[in-house]
Amino acid sequence: MSLKAVLFDFNGIIINDESIHKRLMEEILLSENLVLKPGEYEEFCLGRSDRVCLRDILNSRGRVVSEDDLTKLLLRKAQNYALELEKLEKLPLYIGLDDLIFQLRSRNIKLGIVSGAIRQEIDVVLERSQLAEIFPVIVAGDDITTSKPEPDGYKLAVQLLNQAYPQLNLQAKDCLAIEDTPPGIIAAKRAGMQVVGVANTYPFHMLQRQANWTIDYFTDLELERVQEICDQSQELSEEE
Repeated sequence: MSLKAVLFDFNGIIINDESIHKRLMEEILLSENLVLKPGEYEEFCLGRSDRVCLRDILNSRGRVVSEDDLTKLLLRKAQNYALELEKLEKLPLYIGLDDLIFQLRSRNIKLGIVSGAIRQEIDVVLERSQLAEIFPVIVAGDDITTSKPEPDGYKLAVQLLNQAYPQLNLQAKDCLAIEDTPPGIIAAKRAGMQVVGVANTYPFHMLQRQANWTIDYFTDLELERVQEICDQSQELSEEE
């Protein structure tokens, strides 16, 4: 592995907005005359796409919904999400994110996002935080039919980065994923990537069992050390 690209999860990695999503999911269920049970959001939603989360919750209550109806519910949630963000004077982006992005770009490492959130929600955050141009490749929840822990989103991101940068000759092993949930870590590993787990959503020890590196904060990430280990792995694989 020679580090060429870093792929970020979105909710829980770029923006600390899980409480907003939980509240909006509660509102959607109330509109369907259902109440979100304790622990249900964590079980069905954390690390997974909104579509799969909502579908599974409804199915668990004996509700079968069409894809069109799911799309309508998720679009309503996205509209309400934008309204919630408008109420905030400052977006709750994670501390150290800007510095990490600066370090990565100074090394000419390409950046992308792989998330289960729908694109409308991602776009509103990136536009307001002036990060839209930083992430030329975004795989959102409405770009694929599966959800993490399936690797499809990460595999698609590699394809899109190769289309954007043909000279890069990018392979999954050249990518580092940054995730905050076990399903996200599993998805990236299944795609053939190494993973940094950030303990924003789950305890450090839970992520440490699965991620290649685990940190509490972005400021703890020793990027030079990560890149050094990646380069060493590449040299060893070439020797073999």
